[in-house]
Amino acid sequence: MSDDQIPRASLDVSHVLYDANSHVSLALALITLSPILIMPAYASAALLTRELVIIEMWLGQFACEGANWILKRMIKQERPLESAGQGYGFPSSHSQYMGYFATFLCCHFIFRHRFSSLGHPFIDFIRTSAVHAIIITWAGLVCYSRYHLTYHTVPQVMWGATFGVILGAAYYAVCELLPTAYPNSIFGQYRRALLDSVVASWFLIRDSWEVWPDGGYDQQWQSWKIQSVAQNQTRLKEKTK
Repeated sequence: MSDDQIPRASLDVSHVLYDANSHVSLALALITLSPILIMPAYASAALLTRELVIIEMWLGQFACEGANWILKRMIKQERPLESAGQGYGFPSSHSQYMGYFATFLCCHFIFRHRFSSLGHPFIDFIRTSAVHAIIITWAGLVCYSRYHLTYHTVPQVMWGATFGVILGAAYYAVCELLPTAYPNSIFGQYRRALLDSVVASWFLIRDSWEVWPDGGYDQQWQSWKIQSVAQNQTRLKEKTK
């Protein structure tokens, strides 16, 4: 069989069409790639930190994608007529992806993570609010980009985001909120057994928020600072000898 007879398909994971005459369209085309960039970020964060919450969030993201794949093939609603996208359009997978991502992350910042104080309650409030606003705005822009670039209709985008929010909130409640709020419940016992398991010990999986309100970031920085200053002082003493 010659090369021109070999059937070929397009892998359109990162193939985005936009209006070449519009800078806004270009910006939204870049923003709409966020889900593709978030996946390797999950992998990097999971490998570097070994935090259970990050691993849970990553696995939940895969489950969210699986649920979207099933919904699309159950509902079988077409994309807009002018869309260049392939496959069914309801619900929008990008919108569902970001709905889950933003909801799980915001829930973690609301219920478990506590930022180190900047010295004043009002400044702390502004900082926390800004973090939530950035996450929600990012998710909102990705959702809007799917409509602006004509890959989905408004209902497809809205329902996708809604499904993502519901899945993110429910999954966070089962994996994080209930186990930590009710440690003696079946959710708490399962989580404790997981953290105490041989597998968790092998892979150094941990839950830093169980010990430190900010996940240990302030304590790690303080420890690094003390060690860094001590080592620099030792080097200076060695040079003066």
